[in-house]
Amino acid sequence: MGIRLDRTDRIGVITIDRPEKLNALTLAMYDDLGAAFAEVRDDPRIAVAVLTGAGDRAFCVGADLGESIPALTEERFDISEWDAAHQKHSTLEKPVIAAINGLCLGGGFEIMLSTDIRLASADAEFALPETGVGVVPAGGTLVRLLRQIPYAFAMDLMLRGTRIDAEMALRYGLVNRVVPAASLHDEAMGVAEELITKSSTALATVKRAVRALADLPEGEAFRLEARLGQQAFASDDAREGLAAFAERRAPVFPSGEAAAPGAGIPFS
Repeated sequence: MGIRLDRTDRIGVITIDRPEKLNALTLAMYDDLGAAFAEVRDDPRIAVAVLTGAGDRAFCVGADLGESIPALTEERFDISEWDAAHQKHSTLEKPVIAAINGLCLGGGFEIMLSTDIRLASADAEFALPETGVGVVPAGGTLVRLLRQIPYAFAMDLMLRGTRIDAEMALRYGLVNRVVPAASLHDEAMGVAEELITKSSTALATVKRAVRALADLPEGEAFRLEARLGQQAFASDDAREGLAAFAERRAPVFPSGEAAAPGAGIPFS
């Protein structure tokens, strides 16, 4: 039980591993998930992360109702202590792919919203049931959801706690693709393997820019975009990429030259 981080080539696979409880997160698991994201950020051997849940019943159903929720309602705990697990204020500039297997509810839904590319199994289900028990989805959802999908869809999910299937999640724009459950892992790893062929410098610049530009006035955003773009054009990766294009070969980006991958690291 806990959070696992395993490395395959330059891919870090983070697994929420408590399948007997539908991967509900204890207080310790929230800490460990934040630590796993930090490990991905800091380890030069990892270029891309895949986030998933153990088993085939659930990606994550959020906080453990027997421990985490009472700690919050009794004010023994501040929800901001989960910021790292929800990637609030994150400085992780490597792509994170969610492989959503089964139930994705409450805090699990909120963690999904912090990822960049999302694949869902055909049997996945999604919901934010918080208003039904007198609380709100404050693990990043009140900020992120309206920035990611249309207003009416977002409000229906947050106000009514409506449970939707994978195809509806695709229609809403919550996920990129729906795949058969049996092929979910391979499909997610395939996306990760494609991303590790890209320039890590360029991938990081895209993530940094998207975060920085989102709330700036248009003129200021364009000026910052130009600065970030110029930095990318002047990078070693850009020189290699353009040379490879001219020579009709696959690029070998300097940013991708990393130490050999290590063994999996358990958190907790």
